[in-house]
Amino acid sequence: MALNYVWIAFFLIAFVIALIKLIVFGDVEIFKKLSDGIFDSAKSSVMDVALPLAGTMVFFLGLMNIAEKAGAVRFLARFLNPLMKRIFPGVPDGHPAMGQMVMNFSANMLGLDNAATPFGLKAMESLQEINPDKEKATNAQIMFLVLHTSGLTLIPLSIIAYRISAGSTSPASIFIPCVIGTLMTTLASVVVVSIWQKIKWDLVLIGWIASALAGVGVLLFYINGLSPEQKEIFSKVAGNLVLFVIVVSFIMGGVWKKVHVFDAFIEGAKGGFDVVLKIIPYLVGMLVAIRVFRDSGALEYVINAFAWVIRTLGFDTDFVPALPVAIMKPFSGSGARGMMLDIFKNPELGPDSFPGLAASIFQGSADTTFYIIALYFGSVGIKKVRYSIWAGMLADFIGVIAAIIIAYIFFK
Repeated sequence: MALNYVWIAFFLIAFVIALIKLIVFGDVEIFKKLSDGIFDSAKSSVMDVALPLAGTMVFFLGLMNIAEKAGAVRFLARFLNPLMKRIFPGVPDGHPAMGQMVMNFSANMLGLDNAATPFGLKAMESLQEINPDKEKATNAQIMFLVLHTSGLTLIPLSIIAYRISAGSTSPASIFIPCVIGTLMTTLASVVVVSIWQKIKWDLVLIGWIASALAGVGVLLFYINGLSPEQKEIFSKVAGNLVLFVIVVSFIMGGVWKKVHVFDAFIEGAKGGFDVVLKIIPYLVGMLVAIRVFRDSGALEYVINAFAWVIRTLGFDTDFVPALPVAIMKPFSGSGARGMMLDIFKNPELGPDSFPGLAASIFQGSADTTFYIIALYFGSVGIKKVRYSIWAGMLADFIGVIAAIIIAYIFFK
């Protein structure tokens, strides 16, 4: 029901604001702007989001089928079972969803969004198979989704690339701050949902998380010792190299297990278009609502309200020009990216200004909560999302606060 109310609110708030602009301020173009936005976002939802996703879905679902037949997914599930069964106590030990979720998290960490989505949708489908109420999200599905919306990324390649194109003199300077920011958002997601679900934090769970943090710390220490040029090379090479290693490993694993590799690929790939067709209505509905909300000016008022509160409380406001990126990110990844690029292009700011650096950290510290909810729950027909929106937004809020603090620590 929560998603239903949010969707209605987007349109209703946009209509009220547009009506006020027309009657009070004489803005005769506002409803045309909203109507044009509806048609434009409906078209781009299919042409720019769903259809480009189809090819990726076809390939990686085919690859995932090879991995399942070769036993790679089961191996991952068994290896990480001590951790995963504590975070996802409702999922049976060794269930394929465990390995699929690990593949999704791994692809996200490497900044491989195109690969992460098929793995994640496959994981959500597997979780749906053990869901007793097919229209209601389970605790495991919510934990997986909120963790995914935290956007844990160890290689913020795209942000560095945007900073390079904007003429930054130190494009990789946000590497470590972005990683720490997204790590804080992920930890917030685990804590928020585990409290909601009353998950017990025993020594095993704490040990696994501490080990993961230590591993990230070692990686960051190594990266910090590289020159800016070496960091950029590392960013470009590492993620893509690991992706291709995974592709080849799955194929060769299938050969080793005497799987008919290409037949297995075709069998899995056939489901790619079915998944895309399922998610198109959810994508169109959510992305159109977000576009209307933004075009009406409602988002701008929210941003201005936050800025006013911050100034009134007497806090430093140097980061406020970057705040639109943080507020937009849960609603639209492309919208947040556009706002970040606007800051980069602003002659009074630029990519190396404090707002430019803060915007980069905001962009890399979370993911698009509403888009992911529509995409993942829509793919399996979940209609009752329960507390997933509020948990995801709370984790995002904690991540924004952490990102602001990180920006001041590193760049002030």
